[in-house]
Amino acid sequence: MRFLLCFLAAMASVPASAEKLTLERIHADPALAGPGVRNLKVSPDGERVTFLRGRADNQFQLDLWEFKLKDKSTHRLIDSKALVPNEVISPEEQARRERERTASLNGILNYSWSPDGKQLLVPLGGNLYLVDAAHPDKARLVAKGNVLDPKISPKGRYVSFVRDQNIVVLDLKSGQERQLTSDGKGTIHNGEAEFVAQEEMGQRTGYYWAPDDSAIAYKRYDEAPVPVVRRFEIFADRTDVVEQRYPAAGDPNVLVQLRIVSPETGAQREVSLGSNPDIYLVRADWSADSKSLLYQRQSRDQKTLELVAVDAATLAQRTVLTESSKTWVSIHDDLRFLADGKSFLWSSERTGRNHLYLYSLDGTLRHAISSGEWGIDNVLAVNEKTGKVYVSSNRDAVIDKQTYALALDGSTADKPQRVTKADGWHDTTFARNGAVFVDTFSDPATPPQVSIRRPDGSMVGWLEENALNETHPYAKYKADHLPTEYGSMLSNDGQKLYYSLVKPSNFNPSKRYPVFLSTYGGPHSQHVARRWGNNFDQYMAQQGFVVFRLDNRGSSRRERAFTDAIYHNLGATEVNDQLTGIDWLAKQSFVDPKRIGVFGWSYGGFMSLRLLSAASDKIAMGVSVAPVTDWSLYDTHYTEQFLGMPKENVDGYQQSTVFAHLDGLRSPLLLIHGMADDNVLFTNTTRLIDALVNRGVQFDLMTYPGAKHGISSRAGQRHVYAKIAGFFKKNLIDDAAK
Repeated sequence: MRFLLCFLAAMASVPASAEKLTLERIHADPALAGPGVRNLKVSPDGERVTFLRGRADNQFQLDLWEFKLKDKSTHRLIDSKALVPNEVISPEEQARRERERTASLNGILNYSWSPDGKQLLVPLGGNLYLVDAAHPDKARLVAKGNVLDPKISPKGRYVSFVRDQNIVVLDLKSGQERQLTSDGKGTIHNGEAEFVAQEEMGQRTGYYWAPDDSAIAYKRYDEAPVPVVRRFEIFADRTDVVEQRYPAAGDPNVLVQLRIVSPETGAQREVSLGSNPDIYLVRADWSADSKSLLYQRQSRDQKTLELVAVDAATLAQRTVLTESSKTWVSIHDDLRFLADGKSFLWSSERTGRNHLYLYSLDGTLRHAISSGEWGIDNVLAVNEKTGKVYVSSNRDAVIDKQTYALALDGSTADKPQRVTKADGWHDTTFARNGAVFVDTFSDPATPPQVSIRRPDGSMVGWLEENALNETHPYAKYKADHLPTEYGSMLSNDGQKLYYSLVKPSNFNPSKRYPVFLSTYGGPHSQHVARRWGNNFDQYMAQQGFVVFRLDNRGSSRRERAFTDAIYHNLGATEVNDQLTGIDWLAKQSFVDPKRIGVFGWSYGGFMSLRLLSAASDKIAMGVSVAPVTDWSLYDTHYTEQFLGMPKENVDGYQQSTVFAHLDGLRSPLLLIHGMADDNVLFTNTTRLIDALVNRGVQFDLMTYPGAKHGISSRAGQRHVYAKIAGFFKKNLIDDAAK
């Protein structure tokens, strides 16, 4: 979620029609942030930037647009409704969208360019279309029938996709379609990423083209060993019994293989993954010359990650490098092969900070590309001609995201050149040749602005200026737009904890206000960031609440000493840090310490329950949405990364549950969960309901028929946030007024 900091000078001009935010408007069209863009790509020929944009009358229906660099013109390239008027989404595609957090979207969600920049591959409604960029109205249907994960091969000869759990290629020269695998059915999947790989490892594909189109490496997995969880998906008019293979902590995972197949002949070869089948295949990539396939093998305990090179001709293997940790090794997408075919980039947290290194393909470390008391987020681009690599980082401010340039020769390791200039949040997408990049920038007073820039950061032109003027969707609300303050405090072991705070409308420093404390608190997430704001936070501040957030230890984009503090006991350290924030709040003259409430979703829902259980004397009420209540119910890769195997950390698992601490929960609680959640299973909440009833604890409950983890329908979003706001008002404002 995002935060709001201060007014721009332009905000001094207040429209006569100034209004306060409403939940109805927050979840209506057009989007309050303005005409946002997503999935930005620079065409291979460098002539245009393409992106997806929602419609003015439906921000969740996405069309494909283009910006031409030559004349700086913008227009819609493909109308999703014209291409497929009535989109039908398969259960498999819907499941993928849940994993990718795009379940609320329709229309064009993905697309890819041909290598020559002349054609686009667009999946829509289970079918696959090839579009001539010069004549987009003449889209050609090239495949149909539940098509997943389509790609154009690196040399442009083939289109590939997964259909019915098998890999299929279409030869664009001959028009011939060839199914490369045939055993995909039942528990056997080819070219797909399994559930935990999608959900926890950031895998969006299960097959990988060689750069010269000669071969495809692909994941084949059998999910037969994974226990079947029978769960109910309760809808308004029916109940479906779903048998889902869900690997909870300590359970068997899928059996995974790595294979290589020829797209021309279909000939198959298997790559050995070693003698231990209980591993994770987290990544696979090809060297620039297509002579080597490199895969990443992670141990089940996640303390070891190996990069293994396979000779594509002989299948001979050797371990190139090994990462190890006493806690866990983080996985990443920073492997980049240089054109010489003999060297590559690799990031590692071995020093306690995430830094970038240059290696020879034989495993020899050449030098560090970055170093010092800061770390990179990820690699954005490599320009070998200029000898620069571009990375994102919060080097200058933990709450910011900036783009930096580093020298490939390591000469600027501790003094990178900052490319993006304005303080705040920058998401950047580079052209393949590094000649330009697209910068999506926002800060708490500036809705997302998209510009085209040169590698030195200088402006080429606006793709979407999104000025907050009188025509902007947010114009009538900006007069009541409240600034956000940022600061820090120290944890009990001296680590710096960053917070954000929004004071309520018509703030009077002599009054004491209730607090809306929003928490997530879990790994892989940053909750305090200097970017365009969260509308619900803004709404709650306008309703009279002090809105507060704090990133506790374990949160992302920090050093390992900060993240590792949660190892083997989830909840304890995080709760202590949040209580540090609550104690700080209670000392502020404008805060009523008896009216502090907490809200969280998912890991944040878990945190809400743990906070109420630990400090009902300090927290007046709480809302918990879709909480994990017992980590033994959650999936293998995520849970075991932090808690280890259940049989080896019995006490840690027991103490990390909500149930071990429930006797302390005395404050009013609103519990919310979607009744078809396939991520944090509804069982987490039914077990909690039973435990609370047995303890005689009264609480409020709201469940949503048919809703998944995000309760993502527009009606669902309106309702759930109204329910949350209403519970806070009832307990912290209405009760106080009596």
